[in-house]
Amino acid sequence: MPCVRFHCPARASLRCWIHGHSAPKRSSNQPMMGSSMCASTSRLANFMTTTARWKSMWSVVPHLCLRHRVRNTSASKSQQVVSRWDRRRWLMGGSAGLLLWATGCTSRRQGREVVAYVALDAEFSQPILEEFERTRGIDVRAVFDVESTKTVGLVNRLIAERRRTRCDLFWNNEILHTLRLKKLGMLQPFEPPRDYRVPDTFRDPQGQWYGFAARARVFLVRKNLPSDTRPTSIQDLAEPKAGLRPAMARPLFGTTATHAAVLFSQWGRTRATKYYRAVREKTRIYSGNRQVAEAVGRGEVDFGITDTDDAIVQIEKGAPVEVIFPDQGESDIGTLFIPNTICLLRGAPHRSEAQELARFLLSSHVETRLARGPSAQIPLRQDVSARSRIAADAVRPAAVDFERAAGVWPDAMKVLGPLFR
Repeated sequence: MPCVRFHCPARASLRCWIHGHSAPKRSSNQPMMGSSMCASTSRLANFMTTTARWKSMWSVVPHLCLRHRVRNTSASKSQQVVSRWDRRRWLMGGSAGLLLWATGCTSRRQGREVVAYVALDAEFSQPILEEFERTRGIDVRAVFDVESTKTVGLVNRLIAERRRTRCDLFWNNEILHTLRLKKLGMLQPFEPPRDYRVPDTFRDPQGQWYGFAARARVFLVRKNLPSDTRPTSIQDLAEPKAGLRPAMARPLFGTTATHAAVLFSQWGRTRATKYYRAVREKTRIYSGNRQVAEAVGRGEVDFGITDTDDAIVQIEKGAPVEVIFPDQGESDIGTLFIPNTICLLRGAPHRSEAQELARFLLSSHVETRLARGPSAQIPLRQDVSARSRIAADAVRPAAVDFERAAGVWPDAMKVLGPLFR
């Protein structure tokens, strides 16, 4: 079948604009292009003639038409050659620039990345993630949340996205809700660094989560408190001495929730319920641990239970406060240490990059940075010689079964929810 060449006046005009010719006339036996296509091309041609900026981009489309030459009888031969050469040189340069731009975009699209949901405060975690980006060449798309609901908010988001997982790695600043994700079957096992050695309490036997860089639950107290009124046990939140004003974060989120779950698992529902009812009556409740530490630093309250990373910030700001590790007597339960935890989501879109980030975060280098950094976190790895500025080496830790604590948490929430919402 013979080839039929269609005629589009707008395209012909555009071609001549590129070459500097006047538009050719359609022969009487040449069919017209479809009206919709012609109208579309006509609009594009009008746009091209009003903005020179688009010349380089349009040159990619009609460059095949450069072989068609129509003589311009109204211009001299020398003017025609110069005009044609100027346009072609301009278009060749524009095409090269557009090609480089497109290549650069393609390169960025093909770059490696990992999506991380991070519960640890951005001021402490972001420098670590930025170092990973610089040294490994992998972009980290970090998602943070607010202080008061950071863990619960991120975990609820992960659960909502479970049918279409967006997050690759979850950096939790506690352990309770990491275990919740495990129970829901949302985690996948991975291998830690070969030299990773921590106590068994802080790692999952199935390899679905690993702990590092712990924080302790401590009292931050005003220095001017008489020694005989200072708190020594978490019981002092329910029975403060000498009418002191204690403070605690709402025990529905973060490490305060983990602490509550541990107490429910160790004391039982009856005793723990009685304790938290007394705490609700005698203690000022704040939205988060940072707010508790700041309230103690300002003198709004006499002491409060918080995390070591929030306590050290107030100490190094020069507030007249100091740390007391609770429950260090022989018959006491000991001080609770809560690790950061790393886990990989099942169905993670960037599993390889997530594993690389996980091993980086579990390295001795990162734990050393967190110990020496502003959060003064407490190393768990046995090969890390760095020590936190919070002197915790001689502290007796609480013996904890985190799996059991996570198991009783739903029942504990039935008690704590109505009390502290």
